[in-house]
Amino acid sequence: MKDKIVLITGSTDGIGKQTALELAQKGATILIHGRDLKRGKMVVDEIIQHTTNSNINLFISDFSSLKQVKKLAEKIKAKYDHLDVLINNAGVYMKKRISTEDGYEMTFQVNYLAHFFLTNILLDLINQGAPARIINISSMAHSSSIDFNDLQSEKSYSAYGAYALSKLANILFTFKLAADLQNTRVTVNCLHPGVINTKLLREGFGSMGEDVKVGSKTPIFLASSPQVKEITGKFYVNRFKGLIPEEQRAAGIAYDKEVQEKLWEISIKLAGPKSPIQ
Repeated sequence: MKDKIVLITGSTDGIGKQTALELAQKGATILIHGRDLKRGKMVVDEIIQHTTNSNINLFISDFSSLKQVKKLAEKIKAKYDHLDVLINNAGVYMKKRISTEDGYEMTFQVNYLAHFFLTNILLDLINQGAPARIINISSMAHSSSIDFNDLQSEKSYSAYGAYALSKLANILFTFKLAADLQNTRVTVNCLHPGVINTKLLREGFGSMGEDVKVGSKTPIFLASSPQVKEITGKFYVNRFKGLIPEEQRAAGIAYDKEVQEKLWEISIKLAGPKSPIQ
């Protein structure tokens, strides 16, 4: 990973932070993303001190604002001429339905739509880094169905339902983008990191999980292992702690190309005039 440029969203805490730390140890240039400047600076300093890798750079953006997501992408494109790895990790679990400034349900936007938006804007930069990798953090808790008439949970809302929907959306996005990029040297995969002791798990589910070092294993594997350099459009799970993550089948609906295409088209419309996506 030496000299590779890696952007990890939501990397000031939890799995994202641990992934950033371990990839920095491998010599990568790490683009830390968070929404709190003070915390972000602390994490950057911590990683530099721990790894002696000074190529750690901070970018601040709140994913509840597509305007801020666009500015984040523009700042990255102004500073770098390519991107080797994009890890879409940022996520929330909202106990109550809250609308973003864009008018969308918070979980749907932060966990999925913001990443869809960011990835598409940065795609030319990622292509410049080819062979490059895009990795989307999903979950075994993803939904097995999707109601296109209620993506924003306006008819009814449950915290788990919104979270599960967002994680299915990440998988649908992964499989569609992987197919679109199949003739390039850019791979796109998604993963379930495990039930990990993160702030999201504690606040959302009120339970404890395994250490973040376990949760970082699969994203690090997909970001760095030569074993998956040409693998694309797959869902990975680290089922056995310490062993190599394995491909696993997602819910059946995730493989429905019509559903993938419909979500993609809707997502472009949701991004609206702020979006340069064609």
